Amino acid sequence: MTLRRTLLKSAIVAAGFAVAGLNAAAADELETLKENGVIRIAMSGAYPPFNFVNDQNEVVGFDPAVGAEIARRMGMEAEIVTTAWDGIIGGLLANKYDAIVGSMTITDERDEVVDFVGPYYSDKRAIFTNPGSGISTLEDLEGKRVGLTLGETHEDWARERGYDINTYKGLPELLLELENGRVDAIVNDSIAAILAMSAKEQEFEMFADPTTEPFGAGIAIREGNPELAAEMQAALDSMMEDGTYLQLAEEWIGADIR
Repeated sequence: MTLRRTLLKSAIVAAGFAVAGLNAAAADELETLKENGVIRIAMSGAYPPFNFVNDQNEVVGFDPAVGAEIARRMGMEAEIVTTAWDGIIGGLLANKYDAIVGSMTITDERDEVVDFVGPYYSDKRAIFTNPGSGISTLEDLEGKRVGLTLGETHEDWARERGYDINTYKGLPELLLELENGRVDAIVNDSIAAILAMSAKEQEFEMFADPTTEPFGAGIAIREGNPELAAEMQAALDSMMEDGTYLQLAEEWIGADIR
């Protein structure tokens, strides 16, 4: 584990201790949420087409659609909250919202401080460059400028490999930096980057990271909420069984991404 990851983990754990008494007193949060009739769902709002702000200043995309449908099946309304990605787990532990439905990769490190529902889709890490860059392997990235979203698992991966990295707030910034030549490559989940660049007709070349397996994106909630986790999982399962999940995936992604 890198020093940065150690410090990040310590900060997250500290935030968890700060609200530990609250969680213990509240026990499982499902009953309280249902009494209020609202579940606050967080995401970055900067990860199209999974979650982004449209021209009407609404947060839309696959993630809010899935979150809203899960909430509806649980008898609640979803209140969408946008926040910076690098502090999103800390905000969950500080009770600023009730769940993260924001394309969060399930990792062992995160699973130590939050519980996950799902996964609700699968993806893989990929490296994207401008056409003719000459970059086609991980070794070619050495000495190049690599762009990543701050706080994503790709950042830790790139730091551990010793790459020269620049970090940004979200995918739109990454694409602009690559297009303008301020970075030589970007590292991102493959689906979102492919769809976003195709939508803006940005030319690119890509290759998959051969060192990692496909990963799942999950819904993060505070630990100690087995009833909430079970009901959210049941809602997600029913969406997948009755065709609603596929309908949302086709609408926002154009394919079944389970």
